[in-house]
Amino acid sequence: MSNDFIFADEDEHDVDADLTEENGWKVLIVDDEREVHAVTRLALMDLVFEGRGLKFFSAHSREEAQKLIDEHDDIAIVLLDVVMETDDAGLKVAQYIREQADNHAARIVLRTGQPGQAPERSVVMNYDINDYKAKTELTAQKLFTCVMSALRSYRDILRVADERDRLEHELSFYQNWLREHQPQLRQQIAVAYQRLIDNND
Repeated sequence: MSNDFIFADEDEHDVDADLTEENGWKVLIVDDEREVHAVTRLALMDLVFEGRGLKFFSAHSREEAQKLIDEHDDIAIVLLDVVMETDDAGLKVAQYIREQADNHAARIVLRTGQPGQAPERSVVMNYDINDYKAKTELTAQKLFTCVMSALRSYRDILRVADERDRLEHELSFYQNWLREHQPQLRQQIAVAYQRLIDNND
C-alpha cells in the first residue's frame, strides 16, 4: 500500500482502542487490506457528530460486506474498496446495497488504490455512489471532512424520511376518521341543507 495513505501520528494511539459510542453512527469499512481498517479507525476514532461517535464494522471481502449490510439496515457510511478478491468486488457491493438490500440512505464512498481499474467518470455515471476517492489523496483531514459531509447528508435523509412518515401517518388518520364519520357528516349536511330550504320558504 502507498505510504501516502498512512495517516500521521500512528504511534501515539492504540489503534484497537474503542472510543466509539454504543449508539454511534455506523460506519462499514470494506477493504481486503487490514492496515486500511486500522488507519481508518485511527483517523476517525475521535469524531463526534451531533453528540454521537462512530461505531465501526469491518469486512474484508464482498461476501462479508453483504452479510453485514443485511444485518444492519442503519449503516450510515460505507467506505468501500473497489479491488478486493476481484477487480470489481467493491462495485458489486455498491450494487447490492442499492438493488438487493434496497438501501438508498447509506452514503457510499468508493476508495481505490488502483483508479485505472475503476475510472472515476465511468463509476460515477454507472453506480449509485456518493463519493469517489483515490487512497493516495485521503489524508486524515480529508477523510475526516469526507465522513463529516457524508454524515450530514445521511442525517438529512433520515429527517426527510421521518417527516414523510409523519405526514403519511397524519393523512392516514384523517382518512380513517373521515371514513368512520362519513355517514354522520352526510346526515348533518342533509339536515343543514333542509333547514336552509325551510328558512328560504
